[in-house]
Amino acid sequence: MAKYIMALDQGTTSSRAIIFDKAGNIICKAQNEFEQIYPEAGWVEHDPLSILYSQFQAVSACLASGGISPSEIAGIGITNQRETTILWDRQTGKPVYNAIVWQCRRTADYCEKLKEEGLGDYIKEHTGLLIDAYFSGTKIKWILDNVPGAKKLADQGRLLFGTVETWIIWNLTGGSVHVTDYSNASRTMLFDVDKLCWDEYLCEKLDIPVSILPEPVPSSKIYGRVAKGILGLEALEGIPISGAIGDQPAALFGQACFEPGQAKNTYGTGCFLLMNTGEKRVQSNNNLLTGVAWGIGDKVEYSIEGSAFNAGSVIKWLRDELHLIDSARRCDELAESVPDANGIYFVPAFTGLGAPYWDMYARGAIVGLTRGVNRAHVARSVLEAICYQMTDLLEAMKADSGIDFTELRVDGGASVSDIMLQIQADMIQCSVNRPKTVETTALGAAYLAGLAVGFWESKEEIQKNRQVDKVFKPQMPAEKRNEIYAGWKRAVERSKGWIK
Repeated sequence: MAKYIMALDQGTTSSRAIIFDKAGNIICKAQNEFEQIYPEAGWVEHDPLSILYSQFQAVSACLASGGISPSEIAGIGITNQRETTILWDRQTGKPVYNAIVWQCRRTADYCEKLKEEGLGDYIKEHTGLLIDAYFSGTKIKWILDNVPGAKKLADQGRLLFGTVETWIIWNLTGGSVHVTDYSNASRTMLFDVDKLCWDEYLCEKLDIPVSILPEPVPSSKIYGRVAKGILGLEALEGIPISGAIGDQPAALFGQACFEPGQAKNTYGTGCFLLMNTGEKRVQSNNNLLTGVAWGIGDKVEYSIEGSAFNAGSVIKWLRDELHLIDSARRCDELAESVPDANGIYFVPAFTGLGAPYWDMYARGAIVGLTRGVNRAHVARSVLEAICYQMTDLLEAMKADSGIDFTELRVDGGASVSDIMLQIQADMIQCSVNRPKTVETTALGAAYLAGLAVGFWESKEEIQKNRQVDKVFKPQMPAEKRNEIYAGWKRAVERSKGWIK
């Protein structure tokens, strides 16, 4: 009898596999990091085969570590870094180019051209997005225009596009299933989020053949089964692949934010704030994004979203590039050793600024340096910067929705930091609620997969699984908070348009 659901959590810097029981508890997990490729300034790539192999290895290691028999797994759910773009030959299964990662800014100039052509209003109305290099559409076009042989393969009907969940599902099913769930399709800048289909006008404008695009499908559905002879995963043959959802809406689902107005923030590589708006799509007047959160059966629910491109990645930068720390915990220890950042502000615009600024040409900056600043102040400024970015997003979301938040649910790797979440509560002046299971991205994918195979019967059953670890309440006086936040706003202005 099946007792578990497996989630594949394919992230920006690592691939993970996690097995959950019916109560939403983690039974076992495994993780593999893979290489980040930076061919030019502002460009970010991954090897699609490394993504695949690292994910398969995580699955094997997870099963081995938990002593789990594949016969005990009811279904597999997949969640993924979203806008990252892969094109491959359907006959050989080989990618025609590296995956262009969501952080990559190589198509910024082309995005400016689209804006000049007046496509901004159409794209916002139909896709819920703003024109930006962040999204998959212009990445697809870059590969078609710049990779020798790519267009010819497309003309021959051999080329396929997918975001990462599409790539994994296609490989797990032995090349028999080419689908994307609505939440991932919503991040391509090619998908009509009201009609739930590819926008042929936009595909024509970007010269992208509709034939290379996957079939859009709900987030909870049996798409296919693990095929025979998948290297290293032979024992999983026949297990249904029954859930797929982008990482951020997956976390919204995993946090049980099922009611309109409930919101979560994920502190991962980037910082992502999402609010459930129910069956109604909210149009943003403050440069936020709208799209499908998830589809279950014939019902679709929407979300409004703001994202900052660099959050947890900045802590990794301190560790790997600057060598100021040797672990994320050391960043916390340094930050806790000083009462404040000694007047400095760090703006982590390594790959531009996301919402609500949307400046593709901004770059990182440290503002306010004096001789007395030491590495502890730098560490604290990094944690503060993550919180300031989230505050920007929440302020914009309040303005769009008219909702005055009383609680923010949080998750993601960096959410284990107590000092950072206390700073966050002070800056947003409301409670920050951290669950006992912070692996909510994988949990959301597991829940959706489980609903499709009857492992869980309803969202109400899932809601009962959520348990709170700690609640952080604001301690800073509002006047002091406003003074500090105004300094952050000035610092952001210094970073804008740096390379334009």
